[in-house]
Amino acid sequence: MNRTVYVNGEYLPEDQARVSVFDRGFLFADGVYEVTSVLGGKLIDFEGHSARLTRSLGELDMVSPVSHEDLLQIHRELVTRNEITDGLVYLQITRGAAADRDFVFPDPDQVPSTLVLFTQSKPGLADSPQARVGIKVISIPDVRWGRRDIKTVQLLYPSMGKMAAKKEGCDDAWLVEDGEVTEGTSNNAYIVKGGKIVTRHLSNDILHGITRAAVLRFAREAQMEVEERAFTIAEAQGADEAFVTSASTFVMPVVEIDGVKLGGGTPGPVALRLREIYLEESRKSAV
Repeated sequence: MNRTVYVNGEYLPEDQARVSVFDRGFLFADGVYEVTSVLGGKLIDFEGHSARLTRSLGELDMVSPVSHEDLLQIHRELVTRNEITDGLVYLQITRGAAADRDFVFPDPDQVPSTLVLFTQSKPGLADSPQARVGIKVISIPDVRWGRRDIKTVQLLYPSMGKMAAKKEGCDDAWLVEDGEVTEGTSNNAYIVKGGKIVTRHLSNDILHGITRAAVLRFAREAQMEVEERAFTIAEAQGADEAFVTSASTFVMPVVEIDGVKLGGGTPGPVALRLREIYLEESRKSAV
């Protein structure tokens, strides 16, 4: 089936969708994005993703071309048109396409933002076999720019990190700055020691994960102890278990870090329980 995508107010077959070669997302990575999961035909954590999108746009002095309500309707329409039961909705807003390439921002009153959305069907998204066995990660230096809290489309280095992990027979990479883990290439990172969940505190150094916020809230409601601070790779290797969170993987156990196995190389009870709670509660509030 030829997917229906959304481009600047139009629903189009994917092979008819077009964006200008002068679009600043293409020329400067001057854009932001969000990915919202779909389970059972409903959107997971949409309010959180919409709020973070608004924040990202504000931090870059960009203008949203649609309202929150319109954005929700576009998401729902794409889910319906593409018959998505389980999957993802990708959204990207750029500063638009000026008449020519120029480092100076165009006048938003003269150059409208570009808005693109598309879906990805992923049957059984919540029943990933990988969640039952866990993932292996490597560590690499974090050399990204200093505003990782803004969800921009500047994803070259995370992509390179994924490839570095793949070359070593692993699944992902954890980024390390000044001796401490910041986050994964496309997720927030956690360790568990003595029943305590440890994850890096919020700052400009990491993305303020929507799944992160929900998981930590559910953990505290379940009377789990949470400490928000940085940790080292050595500390992680000595932990009882580890995991990552993201919109597309939910809660994913980590069973090996730089060749060192955690918990005998099998997913730990805290990660598995949090995944169970997150999926159950998120389905209840899905829209």
